[in-house]
Amino acid sequence: MMQLGDVDTGCTGTISKLECRRQLKRRLMDMGVVAGTRFKIEKVAPLGDPMELKFNGFNLSLRKAEAGDIWVEVPCD
Repeated sequence: MMQLGDVDTGCTGTISKLECRRQLKRRLMDMGVVAGTRFKIEKVAPLGDPMELKFNGFNLSLRKAEAGDIWVEVPCD
């Protein structure tokens, strides 16, 4: 298990758990991002922040700090 912020561009994986602030956790859960959700890292800004992810068929940008609070399973680490 690793933090979402440490996953390389192009990798896919599954959300394991959300350990983020309540407001962000609620926002993610409202979009269907919960444990077991599949994702793909689409692209990362040149300085590593923000990162663009694809969840449930839509794209979402997260700050690196926010992504650090999301734990994932990634087969290509």
